[in-house]
Amino acid sequence: MPHDQPTDAAAPRRPRLTPPIADVRRAVRAVLPAGAESADRRVEGAEGRHAELRAGRSTSAPATRREPGGTLVLVALSGGADSLALGAAAAFEAPRAGCRAGAVIVDHGLQPGSAEVAAAAAATARELGLGPVLVRRVEVPSTGAGSAGGPEASARDARYGALDAAAAETGAALVLLGHTLDDQAETVLLGLARGSGAASLSGMPARAGRYARPLLGIRRATTRQACLDAGLTPWDDPHNLDPAYARVRVRERVLPVLEAELGPGIAEALARTAEHLREDESAFSEQIEEFIEEICEPAEAGIAISVGALSANPAALRQRVIRHVVGSEFGVSLSRTQTLEVARLVTDWHGQGPIDLPGGVLATRAGRHIVLSTTGSTEILPHDH
Repeated sequence: MPHDQPTDAAAPRRPRLTPPIADVRRAVRAVLPAGAESADRRVEGAEGRHAELRAGRSTSAPATRREPGGTLVLVALSGGADSLALGAAAAFEAPRAGCRAGAVIVDHGLQPGSAEVAAAAAATARELGLGPVLVRRVEVPSTGAGSAGGPEASARDARYGALDAAAAETGAALVLLGHTLDDQAETVLLGLARGSGAASLSGMPARAGRYARPLLGIRRATTRQACLDAGLTPWDDPHNLDPAYARVRVRERVLPVLEAELGPGIAEALARTAEHLREDESAFSEQIEEFIEEICEPAEAGIAISVGALSANPAALRQRVIRHVVGSEFGVSLSRTQTLEVARLVTDWHGQGPIDLPGGVLATRAGRHIVLSTTGSTEILPHDH
C-alpha cells in the first residue's frame, strides 16, 4: 500500500522521480492512445504558455494536472510488483495524454484469502487515482477439467475472459498487461522446450488487439524497484515460487543456471530473439495470406489446397500453409507431427486414407488437391477467380 504523505489527502501522490519510475512511465507513455482530445490539449497548453510569455508572466510553475477524460485504458492489476508499477505509471501518464486509466483485478479463487488480496489491490488502485476499479471473480476448472494446457492455461483463459468482459462493459480501448522482459525470456525458453516452432519462440506480442504489453523491454527488478521508490508494497503471489509450475522452474532454476554458465544478458538475448522471430513470422504470415488466395479452392464443409503448388514449394512454406489453412478455416492448431502427416499426402502419396485431425477435421487426398473438411467429403465447389 502507498506510504502516508504529509500533504493534503486529496492531492495526487507525487513520488520522487527515480530512473526505475521514469523507465516504467516512459514505456507506458509510448503505448497510450494519442487521440484528438490529447492533441487538442497539447495545443491548448502550448498556446497558454505562449500567451504567458507574451504577457511577461513566468512559466516556471509546475504543470497542472489535467482533468481525466477521453479514451479509457484499463490496467490488469494483480497487486504484484509488475502490475503495480504499471498501474502507478498509467495513473500518472494517462491524464497527461488526455486518457482515463482504470483497473481490473481478477480473483482466480485458487488460494485462501484471494478475495482479501483482490480487495487490497483494488484499494491501492483507487489510492493511485485509477478509476473505474473493477474486481472480477472467476471460476478456474480443476486439473483435468480445464484446457489442454493444464491449470495454468485454465487460469489464463478465465483471466482473459474476465478482462475481455470488463473492456466490453466499460468501453475501454486498451488493456495494459504487466508482462516484463523476464516473462518474455521465460516464454521463449518454454516454447523451445515444447519444440513448437518459430511462432512459439517469437513469444508474446507487444500489441495484440485491445491488449498491450508496455513492459516487455523492462526487467522485473526494475518494476520492483519502481514500486519501492514510489512507496508501494507489492503482493508476492506464492504461486510464483511453486515448482509445480513449469514457468516457475524456468524462472528459479533454468535461467539462473544459464546466466551463471553463459554469462549475464541471457534474458535480454532471449527477448531479442523473440522480437526478431516475431518480425519474421509477421512477414511470412502476410506472404502466406496472399499465396493461399492463389492455391486454395472452396470444398464442401471445408477447403481444398492445390497439390502441385504445395509440392513446388519448400517444406517450410508447405507446412506453414497447411497449419495456416487449418488454423484459419477450422480454428485448430496442428502439432508438427500432425502437419507432417498431412504434408505426406503431397510428398509421399501412395493411396493412404483420410487423416484424422483435431476438431473433427479430416485431411484427404483427392486427385490434385488436399481437401480439409469436417464431413469427409472431397467435393470441390466452383470458384470464381
